Amino acid sequence: MTEEGRQGRADEVLVERRGPILEVRLNRPRVRNALTRAMAERVAAAFAELDDRAELRVGVLTGTPPAFCAGMDLAAFARGERASLPGRGFGGLTERPPAKPLIAAVEGAAVGGGFEMVLACDMVVASADATFALPEVRRGLVAAAGGLLRLPRAIAPVVAMEMALTGEPIDARRAFTLGLVNRVVPAGTAVAAACALGERIAAHADHAVLASKAVLARARDGELAAEYRSHRELLADIIDSPGARAGARDFVRGRAGGRD
Repeated sequence: MTEEGRQGRADEVLVERRGPILEVRLNRPRVRNALTRAMAERVAAAFAELDDRAELRVGVLTGTPPAFCAGMDLAAFARGERASLPGRGFGGLTERPPAKPLIAAVEGAAVGGGFEMVLACDMVVASADATFALPEVRRGLVAAAGGLLRLPRAIAPVVAMEMALTGEPIDARRAFTLGLVNRVVPAGTAVAAACALGERIAAHADHAVLASKAVLARARDGELAAEYRSHRELLADIIDSPGARAGARDFVRGRAGGRD
C-alpha cells in the first residue's frame, strides 16, 4: 500500500485539540461520512485519548458537510464489514461513550448509525439545516447500535416508535421541541457553538463535572448496558441475514455514486 493510500484513510477521521476541547471530525464527505471499521477504530482511539489526558475536558463530535454522518458504509456492510467494535459499539462510541462530556455538533443529516452516535452524546448543537432519522426499516435493516434503546429515553416513546417504524426524518426545530437538541444555530456554526458550550463546561472543576455527568448518565440510562447486550443478541440474526445484506446491496446500487 502506498503512503498516499495510508494517509487518505487516516484523514477520514480528523482529531484536533482546541485547548480543553477535543474535536473529532468524520471526514468522508463524498459518501456523507459513512463509517468504515477503520474509522470506528480511530474514533474509539480519539475518545480514549479524551478520557486519558487530564488537560482535555470536553469532546465535540462532528462531520464534514454536507452531512454529519450517513451511518454505516452499506457497500462495506454488503461485503461483510461492520463499523462496530467489541465493547465500544458502532463508530467506536455507541456502547461505551467517553466518561467526559461529549457534544454532538450536527450539520446536515444524521441518519441511521449517525443518529445513533448523536444519541450517545451528552448534548447536541444542531444547525438549522440538520435532520435526524433512523431509516433502517426502509432498507430491510434494523437500527442495532442502541438507537432503539436511547430514542424512547430521549423523547416520548410514541414519537420514537413512529420514527423507527416509518424511517422518516425530523428537522432541527422539531428535534429541539422534542428535547433531542440543546440549541439550534445558523448553518455552518454548529462546531463553533458546540466548542463555546464546551468551554463553559471546561471552566468548572473537573471532578464536579465528571461526577455530575456520571450521576445524570446513570439516571438517564438505567440498565442500558444490559439492555444493549440483550438487544444485540436479539437482532444478530436479522443483521447477519442474507436479506439485510441484499437490502444494503440494493440501496448501494440505487444510489448515485454509491461506490466509494
